[in-house]
Amino acid sequence: MNYFIKYIDVGQGDCTLIHLNNKNIMIDTGGKANNDLVLLYKIINELKKEGIKKIDYLISSHGDFDHIGEAINLVENFKVEKVIFNCGSYNDLENELIKVLDKKKIKYYSCIKELNIDNNKLYFLQTKEYDNENDNSNVIYTELDGYKFIFMGDASTSTEKEIMDKYNLPDIDVLKIGHHGSKTSSSQEFINKIQPKYSIISVGKNNRYGHPNKEVLDNLKDTKIYRTDEDGSIMFNIKNNKLKIETCTP
Repeated sequence: MNYFIKYIDVGQGDCTLIHLNNKNIMIDTGGKANNDLVLLYKIINELKKEGIKKIDYLISSHGDFDHIGEAINLVENFKVEKVIFNCGSYNDLENELIKVLDKKKIKYYSCIKELNIDNNKLYFLQTKEYDNENDNSNVIYTELDGYKFIFMGDASTSTEKEIMDKYNLPDIDVLKIGHHGSKTSSSQEFINKIQPKYSIISVGKNNRYGHPNKEVLDNLKDTKIYRTDEDGSIMFNIKNNKLKIETCTP
């Protein structure tokens, strides 16, 4: 079995690559405000570095620009097989992407509950539709070789509570922190419940939002924290039931 999860440094945004044997899943693409192609080529270089020639599933956690701003560029410059959107109505950015998907005859889906990839499953834990993009984020749980991962998108404490009420979550090995470490996410109650060993904060250097929030960092004090603004891209490699972590200083 050859598994790795790479949290790609895209500045103030999210982009995660999951490699499961021969299948590749990308959750979010990040997005540069001035829409230059530097970020796109950085992402494509990361893919090529790992010998990846296509994305089997591009998953949008939700429709905010810092999460799927590069999706159109990626679809136009790299082979993408299928796209998965979150629950809720499509916003302008998602509709623009859908036009490109239709033109290129790429299938897309929204609001799914699980994704089967060979012997692995990705579970989508969102429980209901909210009136805002962040809380409609796809929250994804998967277990690889016994290691448990959760990806929170920009889900807030409201979604965290819904998920805790609905699911009996196990202790988590690696938590992709919600909303770049904003104080709207990662409640102490949620962190106590899932007890992550490692926390990943995808965040831009000196970002104008002040992410990650000090209170969130305090909530995570019992976990080993990795941050893309300090550690660059972060790779969790699983081989022979062993977890190896590599960082790439920005």
